[in-house]
Amino acid sequence: MLSFEAKKGVEFCDGLTRRDFLRVGAATAGAVSLALPDLVHANAARSDELSCILLFLVGGPSHLDTFDPKPNAPANVRGPFRPIATSVPGVQICEHLPLMARRADRFALVRSVHHTSAPIHETGHQWMQTGRLFRNGAEHPHYGAVLSHLRGERRGAPPFVVTPGPIRHTGVSVSHGQGAGYLGSKHAPAFPDNELAAILGVDPARLSSRNALLDAVDDVERCFDANGPADTVREPSAHRLFSARSKRAFDIAAERDSVRDNYGRNTFGQSCLLARRLVEGGVRLVTVNMFDTVFNELTWDCHADGGSLSVRLDDYAATLCPMLDRAYTALLDDLEQRGMLETTLVLALGEFGRTPQLNPRGGRDHWPGCWSIVFAGGGVRGGQVIGASDATGSEPKERPVSPAEVAASVYHALGIDPATKLPGPDGRLTALTDAGPIHELFRG
Repeated sequence: MLSFEAKKGVEFCDGLTRRDFLRVGAATAGAVSLALPDLVHANAARSDELSCILLFLVGGPSHLDTFDPKPNAPANVRGPFRPIATSVPGVQICEHLPLMARRADRFALVRSVHHTSAPIHETGHQWMQTGRLFRNGAEHPHYGAVLSHLRGERRGAPPFVVTPGPIRHTGVSVSHGQGAGYLGSKHAPAFPDNELAAILGVDPARLSSRNALLDAVDDVERCFDANGPADTVREPSAHRLFSARSKRAFDIAAERDSVRDNYGRNTFGQSCLLARRLVEGGVRLVTVNMFDTVFNELTWDCHADGGSLSVRLDDYAATLCPMLDRAYTALLDDLEQRGMLETTLVLALGEFGRTPQLNPRGGRDHWPGCWSIVFAGGGVRGGQVIGASDATGSEPKERPVSPAEVAASVYHALGIDPATKLPGPDGRLTALTDAGPIHELFRG
């Protein structure tokens, strides 16, 4: 899969804020009764244009070696990297993220995310993509599936796409939280399994020929037409994917070479470019999995446990941080230049952080006690840090943030009330989350 190289306003039940009502009153004097429906429609129209790109940093990046350095901690805590200043006074991040450092005024860091569930990849995958932990056989829907259920297709594009492919085995054979759960197969993501991804040849870094890419899409359609889907779960989303508009979105060879170069000529970089094109084409939410497993590949899972494919912090410096740095900043720049950043939430996160102390091999192990994630676009107020970890990055010291609050923030940015209820297991109504959004994230 890897190719190298502030304060919230009072809100009413219809989503309008007190500020909206005051604005209407000031603008219309005695004609509020006429203007208010217009405002409601305008608000609904804007909500329909909101999108999300979720960059899932599979493996769990070390917060101390990326977004929450601890230069004054003992050597076995602070690790081998130096912090560097960012464009926001007083905020530092890792020296191997220089492009992000220069754009820190455009994103918000949340440094106090934590959970108390088992420290395995799969619990983090579930928490961070649904806002819930799966229990008693119930699988909760991914944010994209919820968008599909509540808002449906937009401009003929599938509502929810996972690229370049789904997360595969990461140690425990349970759901990773990237499906539709109890919402049903109608709302499953496009590319819901590796077979479909393999048929498509979905790795954008390898599809340098425009004709080869479009032929690959046609081959999938012919395969489905001739043989039918392998199961009912993937059938609806697979057919929705391959419209003429979708094919144009997948045609990343139509982009200028300089644009593709900016993202990085690797799978993750080109998948981030593809995500922008898909959102531009009408997809409501795109998840970009930076990796599809944590085994036998270079990922963020830096145990340094021996063997030729063991991930060490040296790999953060040489490959992983530069890859993220380049693709993430290219995506923000591209969205901003196209006037899309204000309506597109960009969220970069992993399933947990890493142990505060280096292990005996110089790596770090799983640590859900505290870690950092990055929000941008979609009404997020950049240039701020929310929450703080303690002196060793072991646990939140200020403003602890739960995965449920992260989920509520995603929904809030997309114009959806986090208290909205869906038909859950056994037909019981189930709220999207059990928490409110991180209000400080958003412009008041």
